[in-house]
Amino acid sequence: MTTANIKTLVEEMVMPYLEEQQFELVDVEYVKEGSSWFLRVFVDKDGGIDIEDCGRVSEYLSQKLDENDPIPDAYFLEVSSPGAERPLKKEKDFVKAIGKHVYITTYEPVDGSKEFEGTLEAFDGETITVMVNKKAHVLPYSKVASARLAIIF
Repeated sequence: MTTANIKTLVEEMVMPYLEEQQFELVDVEYVKEGSSWFLRVFVDKDGGIDIEDCGRVSEYLSQKLDENDPIPDAYFLEVSSPGAERPLKKEKDFVKAIGKHVYITTYEPVDGSKEFEGTLEAFDGETITVMVNKKAHVLPYSKVASARLAIIF
């Protein structure tokens, strides 16, 4: 089973519970670090997720994974908040982040750069406008490699 298949399967397993609890699935990762595999599930909710919420999601998902046993490798299951530097993965994430400080990388240079840190000014589904040092950069959404909220120091 591929990493992408595992991520999709885990999303399908956990979504009914998350919807029932009014939680949001932010991301699922299945990665190998050193000799160990990690299945990481990032969840959130209005007002923020806490450790008890993560524990309940972990228990639910652990039971479902034990019942179905879809992952051939031994792995560690981690359920957590996306944190202050929450990834922006879906279109709705970009819409919610308008007006916030973001860090975006692109697959290829746009305006001579592949990294943009500034205020997310607009998102229309096709382009993202980021204000960096009083200059607006319009990035094609299709060229975004990664995006996250950024902490300003």
